[in-house]
Amino acid sequence: MRILGIDPGTINLGYGIVDVKEGMCMVDCGVLNASPRVPVEERLRSLYAKLSEIFATYRPDEVAIEEPFIGHNVRSAFAIGRAQSMAILAAANQGLPIYYYSPAQVKRQVTGYGQSDKQQIQEMVKIQLGLSQVPQPSDAADALAVAICHIQQSRLNRWLTDRN
Repeated sequence: MRILGIDPGTINLGYGIVDVKEGMCMVDCGVLNASPRVPVEERLRSLYAKLSEIFATYRPDEVAIEEPFIGHNVRSAFAIGRAQSMAILAAANQGLPIYYYSPAQVKRQVTGYGQSDKQQIQEMVKIQLGLSQVPQPSDAADALAVAICHIQQSRLNRWLTDRN
């Protein structure tokens, strides 16, 4: 099974691809960039095209997308929501199942603590994927964390289903 994790943003959109067999193995990760100098609709169009190439190249089986954190900056949350919607559309056009995780869920699944900082998350991504160094840039590591969260949540759901 191949999972594509997405950390949405209208300027930097992180992606991380993880294969699952007995364990987890990173296939690729990176950041799709769009210029902040162009209108948001042009950035979304550009990110959609780039994300569609990721789907065509890596052919994931499922997609996990981080939900926006509202916090105090509503404007930022709306921008991330736009990028999330674009990622949802890209995955839906591929006919793929889509799963959504809050930042706290991702932190809890990856580190065991829902208030972990970025450095703790990145270190746990490195350890869980057996990497020699922390994936860079941080948006790519965050996307890998979203994929790991989905994998672990799916395993938990299967275990609970099997127990009943």
